[in-house]
Amino acid sequence: MQYRRAKTPGGTYFFTIVTFRQRKFLCEPDNAELLRTAFRHVKSAHPFTIDAFVLLPEHLHCIWTLPPDDDDYPMRWNAIKNHFTRHCPDALKLPPSPSQRRKRAQTIWQSRYWEHQIRDDRDFEKHCDYIHWVRRESCIRYCLT
Repeated sequence: MQYRRAKTPGGTYFFTIVTFRQRKFLCEPDNAELLRTAFRHVKSAHPFTIDAFVLLPEHLHCIWTLPPDDDDYPMRWNAIKNHFTRHCPDALKLPPSPSQRRKRAQTIWQSRYWEHQIRDDRDFEKHCDYIHWVRRESCIRYCLT
C-alpha cells in the first residue's frame, strides 16, 4: 500500500513515532543511547537537521529539516528503526504474529508514523511549542545531538 505523504525537497516536518503496542522502553538509558546511535549513524550517511525533539517512554516527537535537494524522510526513518531493531536486546522483541512473520516484520516499532509538513513560521512555532510543552509536562529530556 502506498501512503500519500507530503514530500518537498528541503522541507521541514513534524513526526510522531510510536513503539509497537505502545510499550514503554525508549527512556531506559541503554535504549535511549541506542536510539541516539541510530540517529547519528543515519545522519552521517543521510544528513538532516533535528530542530526539536522529545523522547517519551513509548513514543517520540521531533521536527526535522531535510537538505535542499532531498525529500526522502521515509528512508531515514526506516534506517533509524532498522538500526535500533537490529541492535536492541532480544528481550524487547515480542513474538511476531503469523502475519508479521510472513512480512518479516519486527515488534519494536509501529509500522507507520505520523508526519506533518511544516507550512510556515507560525506552524513551526506551534509544533515546537508542543514539543516543549510535552518536555515540560513529562519531565523526560534527552538530547540526541
